[in-house]
Amino acid sequence: MLWIAVCDDEVMECSVIAGKIKGILKEMNVPCAIRQFYSGQELLQASERFDFIFLDIMMKDLDGMETARIFRERAFDKILIFISASREYVFEAYDVEAFQYILKPVNEKKLRNVLEKAVLKTQVSSREGSSFQEFMIVSKEREKRKLFLDDIYYFEILGRTVDVHERNGVFTYYERIGVLEKRLQGKNFFRCHKSYLINLKYVAAYNRQEVILDNGERIGIAKRRYEEFCREILAYMRKSGGIN
Repeated sequence: MLWIAVCDDEVMECSVIAGKIKGILKEMNVPCAIRQFYSGQELLQASERFDFIFLDIMMKDLDGMETARIFRERAFDKILIFISASREYVFEAYDVEAFQYILKPVNEKKLRNVLEKAVLKTQVSSREGSSFQEFMIVSKEREKRKLFLDDIYYFEILGRTVDVHERNGVFTYYERIGVLEKRLQGKNFFRCHKSYLINLKYVAAYNRQEVILDNGERIGIAKRRYEEFCREILAYMRKSGGIN
């Protein structure tokens, strides 16, 4: 069952879009539950965990782009699809890692194509043993870069600067540590020190003072984080088949 949110401050428009989505998914034999919202605040206050979010940009009070930024801080891995009457915000949509950008009036063929891709992505990413690689998109000097999480050993934070230590070197960009930590929730990264977020996949050994990664680098563990780290690494090992 897919849980879908449609957010548009025009009530009739919201209802029409929701109806089209429901009809297309029914033809695809994909069960779904759709909830309509008429403001960004209403969507952000919802208790449901949605798989797809269809979001209008031009809304009163809290616009769609700001709603998306707040939503992304809470749920990085959900599929976000913008619907707008203007092309003006296409490039801003990359900042919140939108899956697609659909222009109004919504073309049913285009909507079907987007839904087929979104459903496929959801199925692939949830399938056991999937080859799907999770990634995040970051901005640096007006350019966007895709960072594959499996290629990252750790993040090192110095003020507003983040050094991404990857297999192929180090990439630097600007990000707030709190935002980065939220984006990585549930992605097997652990903040072992105020300045380091490590990928549990690459932990080769550890003691009370430090973590030793597969590439030989040593990262310090804060005393107050050691017990939590032990729980997280053991949980990761069980999940990945290292412990029965």
